[in-house]
Amino acid sequence: MEPPLIAGNWKMHKTAREAQEFVQDLVARFDTAPTCDTWIFPPFTAIAATVDAVGPGWLQIGAQNVSAHESGAHTGEISATMLKDVGASGVLVGHSERRHVYGETNAAVAGKLQAALANGLDAVLCVGETLDQRDSGLAMDTVRNQLASALDSVDNGTRLTIAYEPVWAIGTGRTATPEQAQEMHQYIRGELDRLLAGATGVRILYGGSVKPGNAAELMTQADVDGVLVGGASLEPGSFSEIIRNGTDVVA
Repeated sequence: MEPPLIAGNWKMHKTAREAQEFVQDLVARFDTAPTCDTWIFPPFTAIAATVDAVGPGWLQIGAQNVSAHESGAHTGEISATMLKDVGASGVLVGHSERRHVYGETNAAVAGKLQAALANGLDAVLCVGETLDQRDSGLAMDTVRNQLASALDSVDNGTRLTIAYEPVWAIGTGRTATPEQAQEMHQYIRGELDRLLAGATGVRILYGGSVKPGNAAELMTQADVDGVLVGGASLEPGSFSEIIRNGTDVVA
């Protein structure tokens, strides 16, 4: 059994200095390394500073987005090679905000996932349905289509994590019940087994208004292998509590 993965997505928050101060504070809260895996995804401008502050410790640093292109006339884009150059070892792909605010299609997400994995980055592929899709009975169809498109060119599950984001539960204060999360995670597990060779070790995270008050119960569900945390990852106290929740699951 893989240890839980606790991932903090900072979105467009924190300067390089603020990021350094955060990780120094966070690490100081633990006498020994947590038994769960822990990732932080700062903005591009803070990646190098965060990596320097973390050093060779237990925190892993990733990016929030990546280009499908390796180089060229792509103003404003960042390639997987560039991310590795500043110390990132992973990346979020297809986050709900990228899909629904910036219009990334399933095909665009697939290209980014392929570029990330081809260049040796760990990738967290985000999938999930809107409120209209859920209320229309299309939640599972939506997630299946997102998975099938992204994984069409992926050979195995090495370096891959899935994050289920019910879009209706992000930044709204609403959270899927543990039972709703488990139902979708179990469905995703079955789709991974169907679509991907060697999918057994692929972890599936829940991401949707995760807080210290609900993280533990979510992670006790059979197919919830960790959490993707938004707002609660911006404060060392709340994020450290969620990390301890993950450590308790291992115990």
